[in-house]
Amino acid sequence: MAEFFRSLWDNIYTALTNPATYRFLGRILLGVLVIIIGCKIVKKVSKKLVNSRVMGRFSMTVRTFLGHLISIALYIVVCLFGASIIGFDISVFGSLIASAGLTIGLAMQGSLSNIAGGVMVVGLKPFEVGDYIESNGVSGTVTDIAIFYTTLTTPDNKKIVVPNGALSNSVIVNYSANDTRRLDLTFGISYNTDLDLAKKVLLSCAKLDERIFTDPAPVVYITEHADSAVMVQLRVWVRNENYWDVNFAMIEQVKRSFDQLGVEIPFPQMDVHLIK
Repeated sequence: MAEFFRSLWDNIYTALTNPATYRFLGRILLGVLVIIIGCKIVKKVSKKLVNSRVMGRFSMTVRTFLGHLISIALYIVVCLFGASIIGFDISVFGSLIASAGLTIGLAMQGSLSNIAGGVMVVGLKPFEVGDYIESNGVSGTVTDIAIFYTTLTTPDNKKIVVPNGALSNSVIVNYSANDTRRLDLTFGISYNTDLDLAKKVLLSCAKLDERIFTDPAPVVYITEHADSAVMVQLRVWVRNENYWDVNFAMIEQVKRSFDQLGVEIPFPQMDVHLIK
């Protein structure tokens, strides 16, 4: 046992007194510092590049997407440079990447489809950052379009991450694409109610709200003879940003006006006939 420890100490002593050891440790330390400092510089450079005048010609969607691509490329360059300082042969990495390209491609089919989907989203522009969209059963405001995923924020502040591949191959409803939207409000009235009176009340409610356009003018249609009520629909045009505020305000205003003027909103009813 004593011989083992004596041999171990001799090896450690030889390594510590060998100048090559310190040169190797110095290369490791320098390489690690280069990677750490380089990554911090890349983060700042990418941020400034996205907000630069050159990138300012593009939309925020394109700038964000390109920023992610540039950051990844620069991070790879910094890591390879740090590895070369430590003493690794960078050409080996190139050979490994080339030989493993097919395997990686097969294993990352989903990720590659997401990258292709991100390019299609940025190029075709079905939506941009800030738009409110609906796709794949989810909806929200687009807050970020990255290489692999698009991030949505719901009205109640939930974060939804949707793969770009799924977005590029699905139906997308963009509620923010146009400046104006038509608001359809449907109300049920009693079969005993005067239809002309009900229409007049709905149109007068629309005139009370200044956010509702007069051109195109509000219109009222009878849409259905339901089991317990006649369904009347009020259609008005508003600016996109006022859609939900006008929606809730009109529902409340119509109920108040119906109550004041005697327009009945019936409960579900059923006639039962007893046969002896």
